[in-house]
Amino acid sequence: MIEIDVERLRSMGLTPAMAAEAVSFSTFPASLPETFPPGARLMRLTEVHRETVELHDGEHSHSARVLPRLMRALDDDDTGLAVGDWVIGAADAHGQCWVHERVPPLSHIARRDADGRRHPVVSNVDTAFLVMGLDDDFNPRRLERYLILVQGSGVQPVVVLTKADAVPPQALDEARAQLRGRLPANVELLAVNGRSAEAAQALQPWLSAGQTVVLMGSSGAGKSTLTNTLAGTELQDTGAVREHDSRGKHTTTSRSLHRLPGGACVIDTPGLRTLRPDTDEARLALSFDDIATLALQCRFRDCRHEDEPGCAVREGVGADRVRNYHKLLREVRRDTLTVLERHQQLSQWKARGRLARERMKLKRGED
Repeated sequence: MIEIDVERLRSMGLTPAMAAEAVSFSTFPASLPETFPPGARLMRLTEVHRETVELHDGEHSHSARVLPRLMRALDDDDTGLAVGDWVIGAADAHGQCWVHERVPPLSHIARRDADGRRHPVVSNVDTAFLVMGLDDDFNPRRLERYLILVQGSGVQPVVVLTKADAVPPQALDEARAQLRGRLPANVELLAVNGRSAEAAQALQPWLSAGQTVVLMGSSGAGKSTLTNTLAGTELQDTGAVREHDSRGKHTTTSRSLHRLPGGACVIDTPGLRTLRPDTDEARLALSFDDIATLALQCRFRDCRHEDEPGCAVREGVGADRVRNYHKLLREVRRDTLTVLERHQQLSQWKARGRLARERMKLKRGED
């Protein structure tokens, strides 16, 4: 057994469901490679660094290292530790704190890189505030990517438009209308001034004691500013955005978990340079349910919604949303390919490119 101080850890976001999962996990050590040392206890991971992690026991923060055995096991499962994880930690004879196990998370958000490998983002969060500025940061296609990243992970998405004070009411209404035509009906949409106390009041329904929220969005969207507003103090550094594109300068460089005065926890995240959702075709269809519904009305059963006649999708859905759907679908299908299949696909693309260049030469009368 391990020490679980429920009252003390509640301020770190320990929910009854997570406490039960931790008790169940630690009660059956026969399923684990080793028994826990004396003094082992449940703690929450608040930061991940290159060689160490930060853990919090509800009263104090501890710098810890991860046992190589656990790192190999997580790597074999194509995952890794993430901010928000609940772990079992213990100090050795020299006072060094070690992470012995990760309690299986109740929710987990991960992304993929260009090679298809998974990278953990956060774990054990209840709500994801998808933050997007109403300045030049406004990008519905990128927002759809964040939505797909979150959906299917057990996390509730809420779209938060920041910098509402920087645009005229007509522009705000137009932005809302544009997004409402692209967002699922069950996704909340709010517009706030991230520096105003009214923003914290508007988001209060998702910030009750024991809840954990994560702020996700591009650099410069106002995530750190909103974090500071929710906390009522300057927890995170903030910076100006570039004038020509309203993009931030990556003031936040790592994910970190903070406690809020009302008992909730918030995780601030840097903007993701590579935003490829870890999803499949079924979960992608959930985010594009309007396309899936209209596809049943297309003239052809195998309609690809490109240039076929009688396509109900092209008639009922905006062209930009359809293009984004096709792009995401290609990425999802590529992630399911083996290395050999990817090489074959690349060879086919190269062959098509050579054939197209030869046709152009013939057309121009070149030798």
